Order: sequence, then C-alpha cells, then structure tokens
Amino acid sequence: MNQTESKILRLEEAVPQIADWQRAGQKVVFTNGCFDIVHLGHIDYLEKAHALGDRLVLGLNTDASVSRLKGPLRPVVNEYARARLMAALSFVDAVILFDEPTPSDLIEAVKPDILVKGDDYTVETIAGADFVLGNGGEVKTIALVKGYSTSGLIEKIKQGY
Repeated sequence: MNQTESKILRLEEAVPQIADWQRAGQKVVFTNGCFDIVHLGHIDYLEKAHALGDRLVLGLNTDASVSRLKGPLRPVVNEYARARLMAALSFVDAVILFDEPTPSDLIEAVKPDILVKGDDYTVETIAGADFVLGNGGEVKTIALVKGYSTSGLIEKIKQGY
C-alpha cells in the first residue's frame, strides 16, 4: 500500500484512529465534500480547515452521491482518484468515503472536535452541526476564495471547446 492509500480509511478503521488522536490531546477537524476537479479554492479551504486543529478528517462523497447531488454527468473524476488526490495533501490526515445524502451519520461516528464548512453555509444549515455542538465541539465556517468552483471550471471548459 502506498502513502496516499494508507490515509483512505473505511469508517471502522477511522473511528479508532480518530479516538486515538483525541486521547492524545489532538483536536480533530472534520469537513466533507465532492472535491471533483481540485482547484485553488479547495486547497485554500482545506489548508485553513486543518489550521483550526491538529488533524483533518475529510468525508468524501462517493461517485453515486456526487451524481445524485450534481447530476448524471458528475463526477468528472472518479472516487478512487479523488480520494487519492485528497490523501496526497499534507494537511489531510484521513479520507473516508460516504454515500449518504448528508454526512450526518459519518459525523456522529467520527465525533470531531470541530466541524467546518465553507461560508456558503451557515451554522444552521451545516449537516451534523447540532450533534457536534451538543457533544461539546465547535462549528465554524471558512471564507471561500471568490471565483473558484468546480461548476465554474466545467462551464469555462465547455465555453472554450
């Protein structure tokens, strides 16, 4: 197994690993998304998310869930490639694929100290926020870099070709 694959964990592998980090006094940050075509906005966001704690756990939508959310032509990049790409980032400590409509069940299993989403969400609209707050954790939003989105990139590519 190579270095990037070792960071892609099944939930049953991730839960004890995360609990070990927390027992060692490390703050675990959780975020989630599709991360279909990786761009500066993603990198900036994930770097800032990691800076809020000691470990960053990323819930990654499966191909089927991306299609349900974004339409039948998405994702452009398959889940294995997306997971490897995310795992290759030094500030991502674990990647967990999930297929549910929201990451709420995953968040409840992981029990992060800090739950993060982009500022296109409010705390009230973040899946799992109530659980994290009720568990003594924090919920934060991160300012997104303007002008970067996967949908925007795809549109630009379509216009050019």
